[in-house]
Amino acid sequence: MDRKHFDAEHLAFAEAFRAFADKQLVPHYLDWERAGITPREVFAEAGRSGFLGMQVPEEYGGGGTDDFRFNQALNEQIADAGITGSGLGLSLHNDTCLPYFLTFCNDEQKQRWLPGIAAGELITAVAMTEPGAGSDLSGIRTSARRDGDHYVVNGAKTFITNGINADLVITVVRTGEDRHKGLSLLIVERGTDGFERGRNLDKLGLHSQDTAELSFSDARVPWPTCSARRAPVSRSSPRSCRRSGCPSRSRGSPRPAPRSTRHCGTSRTARHSAPASGRSRTPSSCLRS
Repeated sequence: MDRKHFDAEHLAFAEAFRAFADKQLVPHYLDWERAGITPREVFAEAGRSGFLGMQVPEEYGGGGTDDFRFNQALNEQIADAGITGSGLGLSLHNDTCLPYFLTFCNDEQKQRWLPGIAAGELITAVAMTEPGAGSDLSGIRTSARRDGDHYVVNGAKTFITNGINADLVITVVRTGEDRHKGLSLLIVERGTDGFERGRNLDKLGLHSQDTAELSFSDARVPWPTCSARRAPVSRSSPRSCRRSGCPSRSRGSPRPAPRSTRHCGTSRTARHSAPASGRSRTPSSCLRS
């Protein structure tokens, strides 16, 4: 296929990821399908090789480009290599979850979370779907009640991609009575008291996608927390929860990659062929106790 909107950097990035996938992912993919989950180390390897967090600023260990064509190039190679189950976990991490952190986090939260997200050491998920609501977000029942400097979260989610592996879960919760406007987003971290993983769901296909049930029983989430704000589901709102990838839409139009990009393209080809050892690491303080 003639990719007229890709330049040499995007094609080199796609070729580098395909080489990475053929070596690190394809030989093990059927084993992961049988196991029903992709190992966490896959995210760490992808992060070390430069295939996560392309939009993360360089100061946090990312690629420093808002050119979504790199994401597209990676996703095309995932499909072409036939590793969609595992690949969807990487795509969700890069394309759907990351923009929320870039858009809504304050400086302290960016310093605490973005290096780990870019390195693949903090895996992300978005928890919207519920057992009784399906894709109708206005019908969700998971609630968050303010209690001092915490929100107390109760409820359940299902069909959550990266649900077992996730360290940071963007969770849609009800904080108000209005069916459409009384919704907010909270980051629930691995290890939060009252936050539990349920079954890793057995589906008809894409078993390695890691699709899980989550439950919250008086889970206490510190305030302020990333994205803890009202998120109306009105179609007219650019932050609509109805469109789960809404922050990423603003980064979806093709733009030339900046010359300073360290992460993507031909200037980084050597890195993709041999993972760098100097990648930023997540400080221990990134996960709250």
